Amino acid sequence: MLTIARVFWNPADSRLRAFWRVTIHFVVIVVGLLLTSAILRLLLSGGEGGGDSGTDPFKSMVALVITGLIYVVVTIVAGKLLDRRRFSDYGLLWNTQWRRDLLFGLMLGGLLMGGIFVIELAMGWITIEGIFFTLLPFPFAAAFLFFLFQMAMVGTYEELVFRGYQMKNIAEGLNFSPLKGRTALFLAWILSSVAFGLIHAFNPGATLSTTIRVTLAGVFLALPFLLTGELALSVGVHIAWNFFQGNVFGFPVSGLTMFRTTIFNTVQGGPELWTGGDFGPEAGLLGLIAIIAGSLAMLWWVKRTRGGLGIAYSLAEYRRDPAS
Repeated sequence: MLTIARVFWNPADSRLRAFWRVTIHFVVIVVGLLLTSAILRLLLSGGEGGGDSGTDPFKSMVALVITGLIYVVVTIVAGKLLDRRRFSDYGLLWNTQWRRDLLFGLMLGGLLMGGIFVIELAMGWITIEGIFFTLLPFPFAAAFLFFLFQMAMVGTYEELVFRGYQMKNIAEGLNFSPLKGRTALFLAWILSSVAFGLIHAFNPGATLSTTIRVTLAGVFLALPFLLTGELALSVGVHIAWNFFQGNVFGFPVSGLTMFRTTIFNTVQGGPELWTGGDFGPEAGLLGLIAIIAGSLAMLWWVKRTRGGLGIAYSLAEYRRDPAS
């Protein structure tokens, strides 16, 4: 094979090299999101180009479902045509251990955010102005379930894309001498977390500091995937962290404040260094402490359920789907 062709094609695996797979996957998702966003803006605003789907619950749900479909469908197609692997290799399974990990992740995310809430309340940094609050034009219970579904979708498809697809493909692409094994996985862990931080750099109120903190949150969320090769813990923590943050305790979620259906209607004050201010707890020192505590809890859980701690080297190894 010509040398120039080897830049694009891996003859040993009979597929494109990892850099091109990751790039194509990302570009197709971005283009798909831009196109559907433009179409939805026209359709949902009566063709006048106005309206804000972020503040209308029905428009928001339509946009969310389509966004989720783009993420998932593009990843499924990329997995089949570009990666030529089983979809389960991205860490989405459904067995007893996976369900246990998911449940533990959900409880852990809720407890971590609950700890932040209790500390801020004790310090006098937040004021509770009411309970069972919603700005949506239907009963609180319905609005609450609406946002639970929304957060469940976001937590699942973001983990599938940034950890399941991106991190695995980057690890495979870097798995060559002298990197190989542990080094390839470590670099993939960091690079995929940086991508996760950068995608949130466009959120309201984002700064260099908040982007770094969200990158650290990405490192935290990717830790169990690095250890187990499965996404259950990551998905569970991600869903619960966001849901309890915005819809239970009333904090901003990565700079977004449209989630104003919350059990506790709170007004946050206190030092931004600790609370994260208008961006939300993950941008403050309390969020960093929660990330460290959550990482230790994940290490304990993996050791307890697997009998020890180790790195999932299979993440950097290609296993071709026999059906491809």
